[in-house]
Amino acid sequence: MENFKLPVLLIVEDDKENLKYLKLLLRNIFIIEDCDNAEDFHSLINSKTIDIILMDITIHGSKDGLQLTKEIKSNPKFVNIPIVVLTAHAFQKDKLNATEVGVDKFLTKPVDGIILRNTLLELVKKNI
Repeated sequence: MENFKLPVLLIVEDDKENLKYLKLLLRNIFIIEDCDNAEDFHSLINSKTIDIILMDITIHGSKDGLQLTKEIKSNPKFVNIPIVVLTAHAFQKDKLNATEVGVDKFLTKPVDGIILRNTLLELVKKNI
């Protein structure tokens, strides 16, 4: 039997309770890395092999999730990593802004756990 390696999910989330929920929900499906700010994000993205990113828009630090997404999607090394935004910012302009910077999927909080899992798995499968 071929060795199966779980895909690596980077969760960028600054709310500890949300992070705890997401880790519980996704722990059997992904190897999870997490951070809550731009500086740690850059450290992780450059030192680990990340298969997919779950990005909040509002995070700690000097940049928000959309700025990080724009950076990743403009870098040839990382452009193919799918990014799913999961945010409380539910206005149409937020979705439009996210789409403009290259987000692959836009979900709003609270999100149904099954929908989130299926969305992440679907995007990872397309990319592997």
